[in-house]
Amino acid sequence: MAAVGLVVLMIAVFGVFVAHGGDLTPVIKAAPWEFAQIFGAALAAAMIGNSKAGVGAGFSAVGKVFKGPKYHKEDYLSVILVVSKILKTLKAEGAVALEPHIENPESSAIFAEYPPILQDHALLDMICDTIRLMVVSSGNLSPYAVEDVMTASIKNHHHHEMMNQAFWAGMEGALPALGIVACVLGVVKTMGAIDQPPPVLGALIGSALVGTFMGVLLAYGVAGPFAIRIGQVIEEDTEILKCVQQLIVANLHGHPMPLVIEAARSVINHHNKPSFGEIFDGMRGK
Repeated sequence: MAAVGLVVLMIAVFGVFVAHGGDLTPVIKAAPWEFAQIFGAALAAAMIGNSKAGVGAGFSAVGKVFKGPKYHKEDYLSVILVVSKILKTLKAEGAVALEPHIENPESSAIFAEYPPILQDHALLDMICDTIRLMVVSSGNLSPYAVEDVMTASIKNHHHHEMMNQAFWAGMEGALPALGIVACVLGVVKTMGAIDQPPPVLGALIGSALVGTFMGVLLAYGVAGPFAIRIGQVIEEDTEILKCVQQLIVANLHGHPMPLVIEAARSVINHHNKPSFGEIFDGMRGK
């Protein structure tokens, strides 16, 4: 959808301009230089205001705009099944039998059934670190304390992920002003050629105005929507961590399995939510 949106944006701005009798030649001629000046300045500002890792993560987050959320229905189903199997093993066989699965998940037969989880460090750590608490506590663990710890972990993860959105929100705020900077420099250049004939001055003024135009277009047509979409994707992807939290906390409270499953399903967006039947079939190995 994002790619389609960018195409529609270009058609709506430039297509309508041409259809209304506009000439894109001055824009095309000035655009590369204005873009280099404006985006280069915006990148420099981002480098000043962010760490090296933050800048890299900000640009990497563009993939979220075009790919959308990382997790889908099958991922939520897999997580519910693997956590349920781990909790079942803990209850049936005890902490000693479960410890190898938690300390070496790469060698675990349970995790081996769901390989994508092993590649997701945030999700894997959430599962293993919390279950480890249950293993070492010998059953003397407050569900409320575990819930608080997991909530803090989810908030911390979410906070760091949202820095990617802040990166593009900062770009949105900077680009219009930097477009004005480019425009002012264009006017300075024009004033240096004030003795030239009107056609030359008109071309110079038009080139200067392209700077303002490009800064505003990039801010509100690209950077701003990127920030919004990245935030939406991060919010949705956080649901899988909340799903793990609900499974573990509901289990610690001693709720029956249907209620444990419903607690996990309650935090999943409707289009990713596996049905009761799909979960129970998975638990039965169907």
